Amino acid sequence: MNLYTQEAEPTSNMTEATGMLKDIQVERVAKPDVDELLEFYRRQKFTTPNRREKLQHMLDNTFCFVSARRNGELIGVARGVTDGCWGRLAECKLDPSCQGPACVTKLGGRIEHDAYGVAKRMASLVINALLDFGIERIDAVAYGTEVDFCEELGFKPLPGVVAMELVSVAEAPDSGAAASTVAT
Repeated sequence: MNLYTQEAEPTSNMTEATGMLKDIQVERVAKPDVDELLEFYRRQKFTTPNRREKLQHMLDNTFCFVSARRNGELIGVARGVTDGCWGRLAECKLDPSCQGPACVTKLGGRIEHDAYGVAKRMASLVINALLDFGIERIDAVAYGTEVDFCEELGFKPLPGVVAMELVSVAEAPDSGAAASTVAT
């Protein structure tokens, strides 16, 4: 059952007319290889847990994972997480070389331009999986050009919402800024 208005096929073979992108396979997968995912993040200069165990824990708690591959190489990922009621498009990253000419900053694999529709297809598969599971609200956090991408997917800004983060003491750099306990 596909409730989301943006159609997405489980597997697709995308070919761009100018020959820039050929044979892009986009599909929902059980779990990627941790080392391959870590290497993808490193190529994108995306800050991730450097320990395999942390990355594996992240994957174990991911509801839906979608990969994009070109000639077998991992070039894009999208993940969805849920608590059973609410869902979140946790990430959608695509190698900047596969985004098109308007991708200029090339930071962390974030979506700046999706000229070939690869990122949209990945995100749509995650959104459809969450909706099929019965999730009624799906959130996403977007920065810069990702806002435009999320709006193209149908997301709308939440009035008055400010994205915030709390870095755990175990993961925080030695800046003295992280508290060792949370005030109650």
